[in-house]
Amino acid sequence: MPAYNSMFNNDPNIPRMIGNFPMLPLRTKTRGPAYVLPQPSQPLPANESPDPDSESYDILDEVLSLFRANTFFRNFEIQGPADRLLIYGILFVSECLGKIKPHHSVRDATKEVLNTALDLNFAIPGDPAFPLNQIYEPPRDRQDAEQLRQYLSQVRQELASRLLARVYDEEGDGKPSKWWLSFTKRKFMGKAL
Repeated sequence: MPAYNSMFNNDPNIPRMIGNFPMLPLRTKTRGPAYVLPQPSQPLPANESPDPDSESYDILDEVLSLFRANTFFRNFEIQGPADRLLIYGILFVSECLGKIKPHHSVRDATKEVLNTALDLNFAIPGDPAFPLNQIYEPPRDRQDAEQLRQYLSQVRQELASRLLARVYDEEGDGKPSKWWLSFTKRKFMGKAL
């Protein structure tokens, strides 16, 4: 059985590519270079995603919905540019889940995960420390590299906040969901950021 690929591979109008990394629109309030999608017409709880057919559904919703299923795969066939962002998102979610410990309160976990998301010293495609350079093309020049870093920073911050909303349920007891933490030791494609 193959891994689940992104439904955004079929999108004919990808706004911009840096190397072969797509800069897809996001539903976010975080500042950055991404085109901002509209909020859903019916406000949703923070731990839910809009319907995949909705115009508010973005790649980060897809990352969180496919994370648990795709984590079991060691191989992933890239079928389009959106799959590269899906791979990066899944690896980042794995990194964030590794920071959350079972005894962490919401406050402790938020501090750990947001520090990881806000850290600007992360590797981008083309850097020697980036784990998946064989499937990502490096940016053409410094300006593209800086824009990609800003976009990935925006993705990381938004993904971190959405992940925390799912791991710590609002009506819960303040403890992280064991269903999410059970994936902390799994490595998608055997890699980590």
